[in-house]
Amino acid sequence: MFGAVELPPSPDVPDRETLLARANSAEAAAQRAMIEVFFDKMDSEDVASSKGLTSRWEVLFSKPDGNTIRIHFIRPDNSDAVPCVYYIHGGGMAFLSAERGFFKAWGRTIAAQGVAVAMVDFRNCVAPSSVPEVAPFPGGLNDCVSGVKWVHANAARLGIDPTRIVVAGESGGGNLCLATGLKLKRDGDIGLVKGLYALCPYIAGEWPAPGCPS
Repeated sequence: MFGAVELPPSPDVPDRETLLARANSAEAAAQRAMIEVFFDKMDSEDVASSKGLTSRWEVLFSKPDGNTIRIHFIRPDNSDAVPCVYYIHGGGMAFLSAERGFFKAWGRTIAAQGVAVAMVDFRNCVAPSSVPEVAPFPGGLNDCVSGVKWVHANAARLGIDPTRIVVAGESGGGNLCLATGLKLKRDGDIGLVKGLYALCPYIAGEWPAPGCPS
């Protein structure tokens, strides 16, 4: 479930090629388009005002794969070095994009609290985000980790406090939030972030399940 939209259940498939073929069928594309229209309706000044905020997209290269990723960067119109929420969007790590209106509005809502927001558009594993490539694990995770390192390295230019960067995400993004923290720790880079906030992380696969009723 993403926000108020629930995707239909997906039966198991024998291999990734079958999954991609099904996900790129006309029927699946029509379902995604319907969801995207719903999400984009939330991108309005009534829902989340852009007053006092500056918004732009940054383009960077992810390691170790060398692919392009994008970050939607939103911050208050001031000269202070503000804290930063590095946000990873939902979508089961398979679908959706930080370009969808729901996430744009959510980013402005967070930034209006006086912090910067960096929303990473990573490689989904099934359908493209605003970057054209799709990749299985660990492609999306590599992109999320690369984005955090880029934000920290460019803190002065972005006008953020490098000692106050928090990684956050919901649903599939919550999973990637936790995985990003684990990867940073494994690499000896956990000091780049102040903390992690995983909102309803998608970590258990199919739901409901006997061992995971809630």
